[in-house]
Amino acid sequence: MTGTHTDYSVQSPLNREPPIKKLVSSFLTPDDVSYDRNHGPIPHLSADTHTVRVDGYVSDSLSLSIRQLQTEFLQHEVVCALECAGNRRHTMRTMLKEVQGIDWGDAAVMNCKWKGPSLRDVLLRAGVTSDPSHKLYVAFSCYQVECQEDDWFGSSVELERCLDEDKDVILALEMNGFPLTPNHGYPVRVVLPGVAGARWVKWVDHVTVQDHESSNFYQQRDYKVLPPDAVDSASAEPYWGRTPAMCDTPINSVVGVPEDGETVTLSETGTLEVKGYAVPHGADGPVTRVQVSVDEGRSWVDAEIGDSSKETKWCWVLWRASVRVEKGAGRVILSRAFDTGGNVQQEHSQWNLRGVGYNGYGRATDLTVI
Repeated sequence: MTGTHTDYSVQSPLNREPPIKKLVSSFLTPDDVSYDRNHGPIPHLSADTHTVRVDGYVSDSLSLSIRQLQTEFLQHEVVCALECAGNRRHTMRTMLKEVQGIDWGDAAVMNCKWKGPSLRDVLLRAGVTSDPSHKLYVAFSCYQVECQEDDWFGSSVELERCLDEDKDVILALEMNGFPLTPNHGYPVRVVLPGVAGARWVKWVDHVTVQDHESSNFYQQRDYKVLPPDAVDSASAEPYWGRTPAMCDTPINSVVGVPEDGETVTLSETGTLEVKGYAVPHGADGPVTRVQVSVDEGRSWVDAEIGDSSKETKWCWVLWRASVRVEKGAGRVILSRAFDTGGNVQQEHSQWNLRGVGYNGYGRATDLTVI
């Protein structure tokens, strides 16, 4: 490790999201438009010396260099959305009830083309075998930097997900055709399509097959949809151990243009162009339909979905619609998405103390239409 940025620390890590209009202007999210979520400083590692240790319930423990990951395994590309579990927390906080956590708006998501070896291939080389009678997990760890709530960062998912070729789990070395940047996990990170970003460990240095979930704080005591009667830290205490860790991201859509509070002018034909993104539920993609409402959900019009030839079941869709909105102040535009698995976005999702997984209708509020 060659040192860390002086401006990010355990106490003040880099957390930011881009302007929503910029985010929805391109199908693949450029590095300079992506969101950043960290629990500690950003390590600056060398691809020449970094290794990934693969161990646990395997017959042959491995220590793989970045060069080995590049050259000894078939490289896979997957286009998929990466979304923070806390995306849209601001909406849950303001529309339902106060929550704990960073006040994310609607832009803690990015859609990218990731490339690297299949984790399945790596695990098979290590001699992993699944046993239906014995539930196993794959734990991902980064011991490079200390975090706010733990000495390291880690997560885990079930082994079956990692061995399922249709789940497209990779150890990514590239993003959008270029090596990962330090912000996004250079030289290697985990890519788990359809799974909340908290599990996509950056700067990964250990992959362990084990008979229990990761013991890391962020797997055990964060990123869980606690029941509504956990209303503060004290009442949440008994629920951490028995609430499952958030895994699949929920179906979602967001109105990106216009933005809350904006003054907008109708076209000569009396319409307003509305744009946004939508993501499917977990592996239930792709998104098949997006609808927009200008009358608080009493009626809906179909939006036009972007070029489907570029889409996979894991990626977002960019959508647009021309709608007729009455002139005046306090106007609201809503959106809702549908996916191949039959999931439909509802008006609100369940309130939870950590404000994770919010997927109520997308909305642009307090618009002034002239």
